[in-house]
Amino acid sequence: MEKLKIGWARRDISTDKPVGIPGQHFLRRSEGVAEPLYCTVLAVENGDSAIFVSLDIVTLPEPLLDDVRARVKALSDKIPLDKIIMSATHTHAGPGYERTPAEELSVRNAKYKMPDTGIAFADYGEYKDFLVQTVAEAIAEAYEKRKEGGIAYGYGYAAAAYNRRPVYSDYNEKEFSLAGGRAVMYGNTALPGFSHYEGGADPFVNILFAFDKASKLTGAIVNVPCPSQCTEDMTLLSADYWHELRNEIVKTYDGIYILGQCAGGGDLAPHQLHYKKAQERRFRLKYGAGTERQNQRKDIAQRIAAAFDEVYSWAVKDIRTDLKVKHITESLPLSKRTITAGEYEFCKKQVKDLEGEPFSYDKTNPTAALYHNTQLNTMRALYLRVMERYEKQKPSPKLLAETHAVSIGGVSFATNVFELYSDYMHRIQARSPFIQTFVVQLAANSGASGDWSYIPNSYLPTQRAVEGKGYGSTVLEGMVSPAGGQELVEGTLKMLDKLYKGNDI
Repeated sequence: MEKLKIGWARRDISTDKPVGIPGQHFLRRSEGVAEPLYCTVLAVENGDSAIFVSLDIVTLPEPLLDDVRARVKALSDKIPLDKIIMSATHTHAGPGYERTPAEELSVRNAKYKMPDTGIAFADYGEYKDFLVQTVAEAIAEAYEKRKEGGIAYGYGYAAAAYNRRPVYSDYNEKEFSLAGGRAVMYGNTALPGFSHYEGGADPFVNILFAFDKASKLTGAIVNVPCPSQCTEDMTLLSADYWHELRNEIVKTYDGIYILGQCAGGGDLAPHQLHYKKAQERRFRLKYGAGTERQNQRKDIAQRIAAAFDEVYSWAVKDIRTDLKVKHITESLPLSKRTITAGEYEFCKKQVKDLEGEPFSYDKTNPTAALYHNTQLNTMRALYLRVMERYEKQKPSPKLLAETHAVSIGGVSFATNVFELYSDYMHRIQARSPFIQTFVVQLAANSGASGDWSYIPNSYLPTQRAVEGKGYGSTVLEGMVSPAGGQELVEGTLKMLDKLYKGNDI
């Protein structure tokens, strides 16, 4: 009987050059590296293969995956390019490798050309070339280093993320517009009108352990439904809580690889909103010094590391070396959000109003000017893109989303390209035929899968979120409708069912 083959690799994708940091509506410039950012790769093979790639970066819009696959092909013609799965940990302090919507608008339309504030950035193309080459080399190394080994898996519990959409009972129906409604992302829960959170949270931490032929632990996939945005406004490049988590884990398991995955968490965040005074006291007594956000990172890392230990203690009893790998990929057609005439007119008015707001030319405070100008252009770009989508929506009601389904015995993986609201993840996991299913959001999309140029980072909200409105649920931030979300669920389950038939779990 054939045995599993496993290979690992890791590369530092940090840069000390001043690159743009996306992840907010305004553009930041990096001022150094707080801690290393990693590309981590796990290649698994037995019959079929899967090459998992995790990047400490905010998102992976087109055409990065195609560029990496092309570079891998140049390094080796033996590596199956369609088996490469790239996903982002969603750190909001990761480097950008392409122009932001604000910069793109400035370049393409003289009407919105931003003034020079005197802040210089490194060339995007230079960093992107470095990133593509580094990731390709890591993939080639992991694939080349495949050796016989085994896997074990399980799940534990760690409170890492919380629902970030408070719902209010005293909203003003007259002001229930595109931009605001009964739900507000990061809303103030101390207000009398606060009613409840729109959705729940998810305490599950899914873990797949990899071992060598002698049953020595070599690394693990750690899948957490929590975007890494504790210190999301930093101007130093940072892996956020993944840095502390890796350090916590290797205290006990020295020398292993940790491949981080962000599970479905488009409506979740590491910031709890209604217990702030208790949290301040907790951090003060537990840690003493340190900012709230830095302590938040430590706290999350410690909880996930404790879950890692607990799961390892019993999962190690079932190391399997003969499980078959199965891997299929489909570009699922998903229904787009239909933009109404009212939404079009709303955006048109917002663009007109924003055109009346001037750029800042203040070189005495260039950082403030940069933030103001890029935020102004970002909002203009978002509204203009919705207007363009409205004019083009009838001929192309579907959007193609590259989706991977992988099984290794009784454990499976299902990817998607979105900031996926957690309800969709739960629907997939609840109906999956496998013992355990890791849902991986923010996976890279192939350029052949459709036009994603309007929104490089797309939320996929539920119907109740769309009805509640507020940031993260409107046509400004998402291209796929709740109906398309259910199509993603059904399409993913069909893929998992195909893998399950005849599978020895």
